[in-house]
Amino acid sequence: MSIYRILTLDGGGLRGVITTAILKRIVGEPGCEAFLDNIDLVVGTSTGGLIALGIANKTPLEDIHNLYLQRGDNIFDDSFFDNIKDVGKLFGADYKTRGLKKELVRMFGATKLGALKKRVLIPSFDLENTSQTAKSRAWKPKLFHNFVGGDNDRVESVVNVGLYTSAAPTFFPSVDGYIDGGVYANNPSMCALAQSQEKKYNPTPALQDIRLLSLGTGKVTEYIPRMVNDWGYAQWAKPLLSLMMDGVAGIADYQCQQLLGDHYHRLSPPLNKNYKIDDYKRIKQMEKVGIAADINKTVKWIKQNWM
Repeated sequence: MSIYRILTLDGGGLRGVITTAILKRIVGEPGCEAFLDNIDLVVGTSTGGLIALGIANKTPLEDIHNLYLQRGDNIFDDSFFDNIKDVGKLFGADYKTRGLKKELVRMFGATKLGALKKRVLIPSFDLENTSQTAKSRAWKPKLFHNFVGGDNDRVESVVNVGLYTSAAPTFFPSVDGYIDGGVYANNPSMCALAQSQEKKYNPTPALQDIRLLSLGTGKVTEYIPRMVNDWGYAQWAKPLLSLMMDGVAGIADYQCQQLLGDHYHRLSPPLNKNYKIDDYKRIKQMEKVGIAADINKTVKWIKQNWM
């Protein structure tokens, strides 16, 4: 079989501007102009899911990039009165989904997953599967995809799937019972690899035919000091979500490296600061991380394995 090319994109809120800046630089490299056109499967979680949906829709990369630069403040728009109602963010999500939904509708309209130009896989998490009997109802991962065959999500709207994958706990409320897929697959590379091996969908590439490029939104230089932390709910609440997302991203990187070897490549540039995923005031600084990232090894890998 011919080479099967997979691009995976991590979550990270507004740090997605790092990813889009890197993608713009890659397609600007001589010999890499058709990089995005050659993708067989594009997979993204949370903000990476929004970028993946845009790529699969053939939305110009510049438009996706500008979603962060020009619309980020609309997406992460918090009001004084909402803070009062939520008692200073203690009892409610930081932001409403209306700003994000407005931008997704502007970008995708009524497009369904099945109408996208590329195969996609978008992780989310289902808090309660109401389609099952009361005895079997339980929360579980949900992977939205538009593969042709049984058990697909081709009739789902792109807007809804975008909202489902990016409903990060504490930042946004759940949407139709779904929350951010980053709680289990912030780096969705292993989800992508598993999906590619599902026999009921064609083609089913052999592992040796797969080329997987994984892009992160930056390595957070954060740590918790001391060997023993006798913490309870109050102390763990703040770092726990970030710790979980970074942890699952790291293990997916390890697993893909072991399975694919040199046919797998990951780029997630180090961050000079701990940029919060909703810090729109520093969006230009985040963009500079992507502009300054060393992409030489990535471009070399693409030319040898992808084009």
